[in-house]
Amino acid sequence: QLQAFGGGLAQAGGSLRLSCAVSERTFSPNYMAWFRRAPGKEREFVAAIRMNGGHKYYKDSVKGRFTISKDNAASTVSLQMESLEPDDTAIYYCAAGGGVILSAVRTDRAYNYWGQGTQVTVSS
Repeated sequence: QLQAFGGGLAQAGGSLRLSCAVSERTFSPNYMAWFRRAPGKEREFVAAIRMNGGHKYYKDSVKGRFTISKDNAASTVSLQMESLEPDDTAIYYCAAGGGVILSAVRTDRAYNYWGQGTQVTVSS
């Protein structure tokens, strides 16, 4: 259902871009999001966007550095990551949900479709 692209290796202070496409054209999510799982840690929310209206939500530690954006026509969402830090190293997952409510935007259980994950490694 979801195909993620991008990621890779960057130096601290560098940038990377992730993209995620919804492959099933009959599915119209109301929210799409990015989560990440760092080594030895739980999966955590990074950013989300409402597909109708464009409201954006971010984890505090990425505000001002990461930007989530969408292309409704192409059913894609992207995450532009700037000023990367070693703590941003993780596997990043895109997620989509058709019935996500506002109070659950930052909760992984609210999303029922997930991409395969893409590695982001930031060296110091």
